[in-house]
Amino acid sequence: MHRRLKRILLASALLLAIAGSALVAGWLAEHRALHALSEQQGAQLQLRALSLQRLIDRYRVLPSTLALDPALRNALEAPSASIDNAELNRKLERTNGATHVSTLTLIDRHGTAIAASNWRQPSSNVGHNYAFRPYFQRAMRDDHGTFYAIGVSTQVPGYFIAQALHDDAGRRIGVIVVKITLSEIRREWASSQDVILLSDRHGVVFLANRAAWQYRPLKPLDAATLQRIAQTRQYGNKLRPAARMHIEQRLPDGGRLVRFDMPTQKHDMLWRSRPLPAQGWELHSLARTTPVVSAVRHAVLLTLGGWLPVILFGMFLHQRLRLAQDRQRTREELERLVAHYASALRSEQDSLVQAALSAARGQPQQLEHLPQGVSVVDAQLRLVAWNRRYADIFAFPPRLLETGRPIEDLFRYNAQRGLLGPGDVEEAIQRRLDYLREGGPHMYERERPDGTVLEIRGNPLPGGGFVTSYADITPYKKAARALRTLTSTLELRVERSTRELRLAKAEAERANRNKTRYVAAAVHDLLQPLNAARLFSGALHKALHKPDDHAMLERVEHALQALDDQLGSMLDLSRLEAGVIRPKIEDIELAPLLQSLARQFGIIAQAKDLSLRLVNTRAWVRSDAILLRRILQNFLSNALHYTPRGSVLLGCRRHGENLRIEVWDTGVGIPEDKRQAIFQEFARLDTGLDTDERSAGLGLSIVERVAGLLGHPLSLRSWPEHGSVFAVTVPRVFPSRGSSSSPDASVETPSDSPLAGRHILCIDDDRENADALATLLGSWSCTVHVARSADALQDMSFPRVDLILLDYQLGKVRGPELLPALYARLNHRPPVIVLTAQTGAEVRRKIREAGLHFLAKPASPARLRALASQLLIASGAS
Repeated sequence: MHRRLKRILLASALLLAIAGSALVAGWLAEHRALHALSEQQGAQLQLRALSLQRLIDRYRVLPSTLALDPALRNALEAPSASIDNAELNRKLERTNGATHVSTLTLIDRHGTAIAASNWRQPSSNVGHNYAFRPYFQRAMRDDHGTFYAIGVSTQVPGYFIAQALHDDAGRRIGVIVVKITLSEIRREWASSQDVILLSDRHGVVFLANRAAWQYRPLKPLDAATLQRIAQTRQYGNKLRPAARMHIEQRLPDGGRLVRFDMPTQKHDMLWRSRPLPAQGWELHSLARTTPVVSAVRHAVLLTLGGWLPVILFGMFLHQRLRLAQDRQRTREELERLVAHYASALRSEQDSLVQAALSAARGQPQQLEHLPQGVSVVDAQLRLVAWNRRYADIFAFPPRLLETGRPIEDLFRYNAQRGLLGPGDVEEAIQRRLDYLREGGPHMYERERPDGTVLEIRGNPLPGGGFVTSYADITPYKKAARALRTLTSTLELRVERSTRELRLAKAEAERANRNKTRYVAAAVHDLLQPLNAARLFSGALHKALHKPDDHAMLERVEHALQALDDQLGSMLDLSRLEAGVIRPKIEDIELAPLLQSLARQFGIIAQAKDLSLRLVNTRAWVRSDAILLRRILQNFLSNALHYTPRGSVLLGCRRHGENLRIEVWDTGVGIPEDKRQAIFQEFARLDTGLDTDERSAGLGLSIVERVAGLLGHPLSLRSWPEHGSVFAVTVPRVFPSRGSSSSPDASVETPSDSPLAGRHILCIDDDRENADALATLLGSWSCTVHVARSADALQDMSFPRVDLILLDYQLGKVRGPELLPALYARLNHRPPVIVLTAQTGAEVRRKIREAGLHFLAKPASPARLRALASQLLIASGAS
């Protein structure tokens, strides 16, 4: 009972320790994840604020410029009857067409609009009085005024920028107003998984990417504020009830963990805000805390998983303790057994001595039942008794065995026959007589010339004399010798086989490493000209003007992308065989992945006069995006290859808690006896289709290995002459914030791009890559400096450098090794993008630890432009 209670208490303490550590780990993970998410929100808010401010700054000076127009000043100074309103309206209409704002309105000193760019529309501003609007009041008071509101006549919301016009005496005679809509900002926000809000100085949200938040105050408004909003007709009658919330936690960086009751949100939200002082606005971001929950879950599971080795180690120690106790018990039992057999042996010796004493007293029959040969001598070393087994062992003649005969005669008889072994005969006889005279017990083994082995035991008799027993143990010795020989032989065989296996394994691993290095090096060399070709194709976008030329260029880019994917497949195959690929499992939105595949293979299908259809989906799955894409690429490639006519369908369907992504075709089908063989290396179907373009037969073999690595089951159904269905089953998940994929940015650069006028330093020892980069960056209005070696870099001079594009491998020198000296020459540290075809995890880690930014070759122009723009904005280079 006591032992059971002790076990219960120990188990309870262990469970409490596990639960406590899991709670602590979950709390720490939640704390870190919240801070990381808050920092990410802050960075995104900064970029969004820059984008919004840049849009407003684009039109800020327009009212001041228009206020200098003499025609507008004359119209405001002249009597109303003499004003040519039609000409004024057309003038504002032409100006609006050039500036692309929403509306331009000319208002007199009394607040009445006398001309507007929308004068042709039923909702024209002309004739309306705007004296109640704050922008008019401020402009007439301070020369300049701004205000965001819903239009009185158009009912279209926008940002109003007003500038007063003056007569020759400096008196304010009217206002020119520019209205800009923020629809461009709203479109940028629409794709975000977060809730993005823009509120005025009263806390009223006037721009949001979720309809439920539009025109909703973030806090209750007092009566005076509500009256002021009503007087200015800022939001018409669209003002909604104020949001209701509970702040559950405040973070040091200003973030707040909030639960909203109105509008209703399913999850807690992390709220970050950023003020815009120039406009008196505030930008907000509400992010779902799903990543925080996932981080807590992973931390708890990791902690519980960390306890598993501890528990196993404890069980191991417990088992070793029990084993030690069992060994102690076994030792004690062995000691008892030895004691028992020692006692039995003493009893046997005592029985032998008793039988020898009886035989010495004239009862020789007492020795005949013993299995050993026995001889008994008296104190004078004379033979007094023996048994038949003794005579048989030594083959004594009957005349020699007589009572009273000195035992020395028998020893001498055996010596004449060579039974006493090599050496001096007299010495051997004397040694045996000395044993008998000393009267001490002895035991030894002797091997006779004929191979027989005898165990000889001697014991003294009470009152003088000696009894000696001779046991034939030849069979036992032969068995032991055979067992030792067999053991040695087996040990030698095992050692030899182990050594051969080790050598074979080492040779196989060495060959595999050599092959992997060779394939990686070959792919790296092939990617260099491919990268240059892709950069040149990106630079051609501006040089081509005909639609047919652009279509041809797009086909070239698709072909280059396909070649890039094939080289990537070769490298992946080598890594799969080497066992170095580690999947990066994350939440993936399927729609962008499937749409990209449909675009890529749609060109191939069109060239073969086939139809490739995609069934769109809004599902998310958990997998490795790159490896899953490889699987589906092989499915689509096989479907198009083995479909002479008809169509191919790409889509997915639910399968329990999972999702099954399927590729249907109307091709030749697969016989039942071939459905297992096609997943083997170099296995292909002999269909007679495109025999000149047949692959090596590795595609489905790679698919099977990748699917096994990801843990995604594969399935195949086929109907000969009607078609086949290849499918992969992946876990289905809910949308996860931060996992959404965004389309590539356009390669075109607007006039206000962060790249325009920047000085870019390109360091690449490959001439084609360097020329391609220079051409592409030049098309983006950049000033490009090119260095093709470390020596060339030393001889160069440049006025300034805003961004560095650096090749990772420059001959025998690593590109990042040149940066310290370059930083010293520049007296600052511009952002650096490292371009490399070496995409291993170790290279990425080294680049990140150096504070640099990684971009894999071949780099698409869109990704290069997006990353370069982001770095230039973040660094504040000008």
